[in-house]
Amino acid sequence: AEYMGSAGDGNGEHPTQAILDIYTIIEERGTVNGQTITFIGDLKNSREVHSLAKLLTLYDVKLHFVSPPELTLPEELLRQIRESGIEAHTHTSLDDVIALTDVFYVTRFLERKNVSKESAEANSLKYQITLDVLHKAKETSILMHPLPRNQEISEEVDGDPRAVYFRQAQYGVYVRMALLALILGKIK
Repeated sequence: AEYMGSAGDGNGEHPTQAILDIYTIIEERGTVNGQTITFIGDLKNSREVHSLAKLLTLYDVKLHFVSPPELTLPEELLRQIRESGIEAHTHTSLDDVIALTDVFYVTRFLERKNVSKESAEANSLKYQITLDVLHKAKETSILMHPLPRNQEISEEVDGDPRAVYFRQAQYGVYVRMALLALILGKIK
């Protein structure tokens, strides 16, 4: 068999990140099935979110997408997710779903052609995860981020046991090593 690896294509997809994100959820929560997963950030342009949301349609999950209206998940992707049978909802406020969430997946707000640096920074602060925000979340929830981060997760959160993004990055090394070994025929 022949394999091809991909680290992504701009704003479209990031398949290796999605695989390591699934691995992280399994390692940290024990299973993917039955989880309520909330994505927060620039969902329109986040290739990590696009790939993971698609991969999650293979599981029994509930999905929530929290973003400013202009940066919501692309309508076509949301339609595909719903047509797969997954319960999926969009929100403009994290308060709507914080107490329901098992897995928080935060992504950056970036300056882009149609998004000013000021707007990106303002959104980062509006949707920022702080210890005050986490106090409203389940004690058993986890907080993921594909890294690097800007201001969307306060550094004060790093010491909270629910913050798993540094372990997530470490898992990424192992998952990508395994994928490369598979592609190169070193493992079957």
